[in-house]
Amino acid sequence: MSTPFLRPLALTQGDPAGIGPDIALMAWLRRRELGLPPFFLIGDPDVLLVRARQLDLSVAIAEASAATAADVFVDALPVLPVAAGVQVAAGEPHVATAPGTIAAIETAVSLVLKGEAAGVVTNPIAKSVLYEAGFKFPGHTEFLADLAARATGKPVRPVMMLAGPKLRAIPVTIHIPIKDVPQALSGELIAETCRIAHADLRQRFGIERPRLAVAGLNPHAGESGTMGREDEDIIYPAIELLRSEGIDAIGPLPADTMFHDEARARYDVAICMYHDQALIPAKALGFDDSVNVTLGLPFVRTSPDHGTAFGIAGKGIAREQSLIAALKLAAQLSRSAVQR
Repeated sequence: MSTPFLRPLALTQGDPAGIGPDIALMAWLRRRELGLPPFFLIGDPDVLLVRARQLDLSVAIAEASAATAADVFVDALPVLPVAAGVQVAAGEPHVATAPGTIAAIETAVSLVLKGEAAGVVTNPIAKSVLYEAGFKFPGHTEFLADLAARATGKPVRPVMMLAGPKLRAIPVTIHIPIKDVPQALSGELIAETCRIAHADLRQRFGIERPRLAVAGLNPHAGESGTMGREDEDIIYPAIELLRSEGIDAIGPLPADTMFHDEARARYDVAICMYHDQALIPAKALGFDDSVNVTLGLPFVRTSPDHGTAFGIAGKGIAREQSLIAALKLAAQLSRSAVQR
């Protein structure tokens, strides 16, 4: 049986009409140049063959299993076949592809939980396409947590982190409207998010004593309650609780002064109160090389930090850097989990 270090990564195709196939093909072509870990793609081989021709890329495609993928990877892109469900045109999403997109994710999770794959790397999905087909989850993150909980019988609280060379950032609330954020925030939600971040930064990222910087919700972190009470009444008590547990957390800090160079040197991860508060600085500081990492799962999961980009699919202008960073980080985190 393969050692944990040689197990391949399971890469999902994402929405087949998006740039997932493009960047998977381009990443495989750079495998030797960049020393990429072996991976196999779960998706439709025909979609990849058509896209490779469209992009004028010389990529051999070979059907493979998780067990054979590492050997196949040397000379061909290994593909575990999952039918797209319809003839796919780049840039033209179709609801008929939704079952295959979902099945690819389910297959990847199943393989990693069985120990046949080292980690899950997901290419971007189009949530609107999946919703049209009856998908009940806000996004990838929540679906992966549900799959993990069903497989293990244990509750799972997923935490989304954008990890780049200059910043790690976590939103406490994710895919909800801004107007709903104050009501969604609670001391327990903030504290539990920070506990999961602390644990995964230690166990998978190898940071012995992670430093957490917690952002305020309101301008100037509420200005002592004059610009909203959430910072004083919800966020500050949560930080005090974390500190009593031995977690190095500071805040609430004004978000407008948290992300310059000097400020970032003082912490290992920024804990933010809502989606854009975390993702705007993360993407501004590392759009091409930041990675979406899901903490709190019983397996490693990473993803590029961009979307399906239907408008450029099949045109040869998509950039593979974020996927490459996601593959490299997944391999690194998988090794760290084994070593610890």
